[in-house]
Amino acid sequence: MQRITESASPYRHLEAQSSEQLLYWINDEDRKVPELIRPLISRIAGLVDKITDRIWAGGRLFYIGAGTSGRLGIVDASECPPTFGVPHGLVIGLIAGGDGAIRKAVEFAEDDPEQGWKDLQAHGINLHDSIIGIAASGTTPYVVGALEHARKEGILTACITNNPGTPLAAASDIPIEIITGPEFITGSTRMKAGTSQKLILNMISTALMIRLGRVEDNKMVDMQLSNMKLLERGVRMVAEALKIDKEKAKGLLNSHGSVRQAIAAGKKEEKSRE
Repeated sequence: MQRITESASPYRHLEAQSSEQLLYWINDEDRKVPELIRPLISRIAGLVDKITDRIWAGGRLFYIGAGTSGRLGIVDASECPPTFGVPHGLVIGLIAGGDGAIRKAVEFAEDDPEQGWKDLQAHGINLHDSIIGIAASGTTPYVVGALEHARKEGILTACITNNPGTPLAAASDIPIEIITGPEFITGSTRMKAGTSQKLILNMISTALMIRLGRVEDNKMVDMQLSNMKLLERGVRMVAEALKIDKEKAKGLLNSHGSVRQAIAAGKKEEKSRE
């Protein structure tokens, strides 16, 4: 099959260009990505709804990919616990070659069509779970094989890919095909294709966490207070919600350990005084 992501870049003789010209051209290509995603929002929303239902039933969300795609899945999964206070095992990112491949490419790891399913089985994947395969090419054996096995087992499968009509899309109940076209450097899918994957993963996980009740109004009320910046943010959130000074807000936060619990306790105190 022809891969659009492998098509020749329309930009030529890059080595002869100034830094400024290179950056303008890269920016021109990057600006196309959000508008290409927009027509896919209804499909992405349907996927979020299905994953939400499965998580309420006790399921988890798996991302699986190789190379850049795998790393992007791991980044998104790893940001869910500190941002939204969910358990580390709720959103799980898997990459061909294992954790060592996060920093350094593992040769030919992506070419084994059975290993992806083995990696999922090691996490006890089951019918309540959902899996999103991420692969710009849509042909990565590690990812395609994992989704084919999962689909046969009745597990919800989806994908993010940057070519049309791929084996990965065929293995997905909900394929998200974002056709970003030729890359600025021919075949370098860490660029536009990777940007599109990052944006869609952000959309999925953020909307999912909101639907799961991990955001109140527009605030991360369950975030982990793991550094001074986040602690200060938490104090502001409690102070604003309860209309109290920051010292009192800090005391509530220190006593109760989370923004959500501090606000609830403050409201309870206020009611008891009425």
